[in-house]
Order: sequence, then C-alpha cells, then structure tokens
Amino acid sequence: MRSYNPDMTPPWKRSAPVPEVPADVDLVVEEVSTGFCGAVIRCEAGTVTLEDRFGKHRVFPMDPGGFLLEGRVVTLTRPAAGPTRSSRTASGSIAVPGARARVARAGRIYVEGRHDAELVERVWGDDLRIEGVVVEYLEGIDDLPSIVADFAPTADARLGILVDHLVPGSKESRIAAQVSSPDVLIVGHPYIDVWEAVKPSSVGIPAWPSVPRGQDWKTGICRALGWPENTGAAWQHILSKVHTYKDLEPQLLGRVEELIDFVTAP
Repeated sequence: MRSYNPDMTPPWKRSAPVPEVPADVDLVVEEVSTGFCGAVIRCEAGTVTLEDRFGKHRVFPMDPGGFLLEGRVVTLTRPAAGPTRSSRTASGSIAVPGARARVARAGRIYVEGRHDAELVERVWGDDLRIEGVVVEYLEGIDDLPSIVADFAPTADARLGILVDHLVPGSKESRIAAQVSSPDVLIVGHPYIDVWEAVKPSSVGIPAWPSVPRGQDWKTGICRALGWPENTGAAWQHILSKVHTYKDLEPQLLGRVEELIDFVTAP
C-alpha cells in the first residue's frame, strides 16, 4: 500500500511558483548571478542577449528563476513569435525590416575625416540609407570654402557639415563663418577629435587623457593609455566598442541628428 505524505507546510511558508515572462525585445531585466541589467535585444537557442545603458552586450542562458523583473524573480521564456531581434537601429530609431536603400538625394553631409565618417556610418548608417543621404569626408577643413562653392548648394540640394573642435575663436569657426548660408548648415562638437565623442566608459577607460599642446593628439592618447602608437589600430579598437548611440556623447548625437534633419527637410 502506497504511503501518503501530505505537505504539512503552512500555506504562508510555501514558495510561490516563479512566474514565466516572454523575453520580448526591449524588456529590461537584471541577471540574478551577475547583477547585469539591460534590455533584451535578442532571444535565440535558449539564450537571451541583454544590452546595458552603456551599450555593452552580454549573453545569458534562460535558466529558471535566472532574472529579476522590477525586483521579482522571473523565468524568461522564448517569445511566441520565435527568434527576435531589436526593433531599433543603432541610432535608436524604429527599425524598418526589409527596407531598401533610397536613391541618393542631391543633398550631402560632409564630415572632416575618415574616422568621423566611419563613426557616423556605425551609428546612423541604417537611417542614412533609408533617407538616401550620402556622407563624404573632407580630409580636413582648410579647403571647405572651395568645396562648398563647387557643390553649389540649393534649397533642393542642401549641404550639412560636421566640424571637429568648433569652438569660438578657433580656425574651424572662422572657416565656417565664410560658407554659412540658408542652404548650408555647419555644426560641430567641442572635441579635438571625434575619438573623444565616444564615451570613455564604452572604451573601458576612466577618461580621455589630456595631451600637451604641440604633441600629436592621437599619438599622445595612445602613449597616455599605454596603447601601441598605432593610431589606425587604436581607432579600430575604439570603433569596435561603439554599438549604439548610447556609446556616444550627447554633444555629437544632437549635431548629427540636426544635420540629417536639415538635408532631408522638404
């Protein structure tokens, strides 16, 4: 005869079942064992990928009771729709799945150098293709007046220009003043180089070092951080740490968005 062993634990002492929650994109949870907190950007093969507020990604197994949602333990489950990916682009815009690149507009955005162009492509590339905006780089700003004259901007072919170290009294500000017009928008950030527009926390450093005047700035940064004095390799390392707009300083974010709005305005 089978013995009967009823659960004599009082109801108020029994453990409540851990609720199951679908790992929908943008759901913000905390992984219990590490304390890593982030939004769901991908769910596949029994794992979930979270992105924290600095743009860092971590992949975790969807173990029972493995996450906290608003302070309570939950078990993440695969959404009913199957594998999911973030519904937003790297710039934070709503993604348009399957959207084809638009035919290039007559208007353009110019940036100072190749690193600036690569950073803009990294974060705003999806948006620019949908809008049909081409980004070109100038190899410096000294020839900007002749470049603008050759482009001959109009209301239907506006020109937006992003300038490094655009501060009052600088060479950059004097050149910018020569070419400004209703069909030309020049904006800038305060950084000596676009490297500084990447948040130090994203690169894994406490702050961008101060480089003495008269010393090549990028080489000085490499020396101060103990990196090999190969500025090309250093930039690729920095760029690899940029995943979304959250990895960039607001002083750059606002200026690029302003340029995109300007050249795409009806």
